[in-house]
Amino acid sequence: MPEQLPLSGVEKRFTPYRFIVLASLLSVMVVISINAISPVSIKAPDVTFTTITGKKIALKALRGKPVIVTFWATDCPACVKEIPDLIDLYRQYHKQGLEIIAVAMYYDPPNHVVSMTEDRQLPYDVALDLKAEHAHAFGEVLLIPSTFLISPGGLIDLKITGAFDQAEMKTRIETLTKG
Repeated sequence: MPEQLPLSGVEKRFTPYRFIVLASLLSVMVVISINAISPVSIKAPDVTFTTITGKKIALKALRGKPVIVTFWATDCPACVKEIPDLIDLYRQYHKQGLEIIAVAMYYDPPNHVVSMTEDRQLPYDVALDLKAEHAHAFGEVLLIPSTFLISPGGLIDLKITGAFDQAEMKTRIETLTKG
């Protein structure tokens, strides 16, 4: 009977089980990266947001205008980092019809949302999603920031998971405001 040699360090680390797990993780990462920035062209959900000031905004009432709906949280560094970009977009394109609704995730304490909105002097509407109904309506939003650009016709033109590229967003908004 041949003598069995001990497994090397590399052979110990790459058992069939570990290979399957690593291959699965790689597959998931590929799917996530493909979906991170994706043109969608599906109908935006029929939702009504309630802002932190109590104002009701029916998304379908904004038809005819481009709309950014961004899901965020006050404890999300990438979300906080893109606030100046959202303010810039709002100031630059609001006169051409752009509306922005920032939707705070259900787990974000409302007092933190109100405080940050006031501290940062956000010029756009900020809504709470206390029961995760809006996150559910937009396709189970779990990762933030998640930003949706909705066309004047009410279709989701673009979905971005993670921070968006300011230049690309401006190009897309300009296309929507001219059409």
